[in-house]
Amino acid sequence: MQRLNLGTTMKRPFPWDNQIDSTISSNTLRTNPPTIHIDSQDALIKRAEMYQDYMRQIPIPSHRGSVIPFTSWMGLGRSIKQLYGQPLHYLTNILLKQWDQVRIGSEDEYKPLDNMIHPCKAEATIWLVEEIHRQTSSPFHIASLWQVDPMYNGFIDSIFPTLVHTS
Repeated sequence: MQRLNLGTTMKRPFPWDNQIDSTISSNTLRTNPPTIHIDSQDALIKRAEMYQDYMRQIPIPSHRGSVIPFTSWMGLGRSIKQLYGQPLHYLTNILLKQWDQVRIGSEDEYKPLDNMIHPCKAEATIWLVEEIHRQTSSPFHIASLWQVDPMYNGFIDSIFPTLVHTS
């Protein structure tokens, strides 16, 4: 049972605050999390090559829609995906999560990021990192990361923009 402490101020929730309780009682049946089974290292590399080729084809937006308020890097990433209808690269999604995690324990942990970093600069930073990941990432590196993370699909966006092929 939770008790309210009326003497403290309310803090904004962050994506990492909603953690799943991983404690399992002795009466609970232990099961492994769902994973995608890749038969071989070659198949995983082929999948990473196809992913990287697809991501290279998606053009980075050349103009910005509007100033996006944000409290966390992952929140800004979600807003960018929604506003532009584009996925962000697996490596960009991982980096945004890491940037949010490094704030844990800092004195400004609960201060909205858009009060510390101008939203236009933050969005431009994400697009710059995204361009680097789309254009220069090795499929072999991506496959090696996927191999050690059975839940890697959680960081691959399911947004599929229409690609325009020029001849």
